[in-house]
This record gives sequence, C-alpha cells and structure tokens, in this order.
Amino acid sequence: MEQEIKAREKKLKESEKKKKQILLRIAPSLWDEIARWAEEDFRSINGQIEYLLAECVKKRKNK
Repeated sequence: MEQEIKAREKKLKESEKKKKQILLRIAPSLWDEIARWAEEDFRSINGQIEYLLAECVKKRKNK
C-alpha cells in the first residue's frame, strides 16, 4: 500500500514538472482582484489562476 502511494506521488510530481507555460494578458484591475483573492486563499497568483481554471473545467464537464 505504501509503495502504491509513493508511486502515485512520484507520478504526480513528474507530471507537475511538465506544466505548460503561457503568456496571459489581463487587465490590471482583474490582476489586482485575483491577487487579493489569492492572498485570502494563501496561494500564489499563478496558483490561484490555475485553481480557477481547473474549477471552471470541472463545472463545464458536469453540465
């Protein structure tokens, strides 16, 4: 069981290294809102944007 967990963690870490980089242009006011929200949720701005996108994708799949 422990070996399975370690294998999953290793696979997850490897997939996280393969993240795609994108250039994102957004309005300064939106950036400020996301930055405040990220701070409230104890995330980086990048982490917050990724979280928001993932939530939107989940909601879209559940339609």
